[in-house]
This record gives sequence, C-alpha cells and structure tokens, in this order.
Amino acid sequence: MMTQQEPEEEQTTKVDPEVAEKEDIETLKQALAEEKQKAESYLANWQRAQADFINYRRRSEQEKEEIGKFASSVLMLSLLPILDDLERALTSIPSNLAKLSWVDGVRLIERKLQASLEAQGLSPIKALGEPFDPKFHEAAMHGKGKEGIVIAELQKGYKLHDRVIRPAMVVVGEGEAEEKKEIEQENSNQEDSAPA
Repeated sequence: MMTQQEPEEEQTTKVDPEVAEKEDIETLKQALAEEKQKAESYLANWQRAQADFINYRRRSEQEKEEIGKFASSVLMLSLLPILDDLERALTSIPSNLAKLSWVDGVRLIERKLQASLEAQGLSPIKALGEPFDPKFHEAAMHGKGKEGIVIAELQKGYKLHDRVIRPAMVVVGEGEAEEKKEIEQENSNQEDSAPA
C-alpha cells in the first residue's frame, strides 16, 4: 500500500509547481492591478491638490490686489466731508466777495483736493435727472416731479474705482405733477372730441 501512495504524492508535487506558478502569476497580476489603481488614485488626489493650491494662490492674489486698491477707502471717506464743506462754502460766497483773490485761492485748493482724490480712483456718482437706483442713490425724500427720477441731490455720492463708498443722498420724484398733466391732457382731449 505504501507503494501506491508514493506515486500519488509524486504526482501532486509535480503538479504543484505549475499550479503554484499560475497562482503566483494571478496573484502578481492582481497585486499589480491594485497598485495601478492606488497610483491612479494618488495621481488624481495630487492633481486635485495642485488645482486647489493654484486656485488658492489666485484668490489670495486677488484679495491682496483688492485690499491694496481699496485700502485708501477709509481715508477717502474721512476726506469727503471736507470736500463737501469746501463746495458748500464756495457756493455760498456772496457775489461782492467772489472776485477776491483769497476766494480764488480757496477754489484752487478745492480743485486740487478733488483732482488728487480722482487720481486715486474716486469719482462722483451722477444723480440729478437719472432714474433712481438704490445701488448708487439713497432716497432721503420724495417730491413733486417725474416718478422714479432723481429731482434733487442733497449730498454727492462717490465711487472708489467701481465700488460705491458713499451713495448720493437724493430727492426722488413721486409723479404727482406728471399725473396731473396727463389728467388735464385727457380732459382737454375729451372736450375737443365731444360733439357740439
């Protein structure tokens, strides 16, 4: 009986190296596929991290640029009341004093201040006669005039580059005068078209 078992053992040992080799190849292929998958995953994560870093750097550069661009807005806001006071003072000078040289000097100072502020990016907001826009105008009152149109400017508004730093304080027309004119025109048209 022992002799019969020995050939079987020999046969299994002969087959084992071939099977083992095939199993090793399959195991290696599977391990290679897993490692390729990991490598692709690592590459995708690295690319995502690199894109995130590029976006972060771009955002931080934009923020620095905006900070530099609008850092002077606090100073501009503190100078605007002075500019307003100079303008009010120059418009209220009596006509008999308007020709004096010191008044011309004050006008020159006001123009220089305005020019230097404009050189830094400050620009006035056009309000009078424009449609009311809450982005640029602050309605202080309503008055008789064309509805939705700015009929008076109480305080000038200003933009620094493209950002509003102080909206214009305005009086907005409520449309009463226009409605009365339209009603009067309708009444006169009806009287003209009525048979005699």
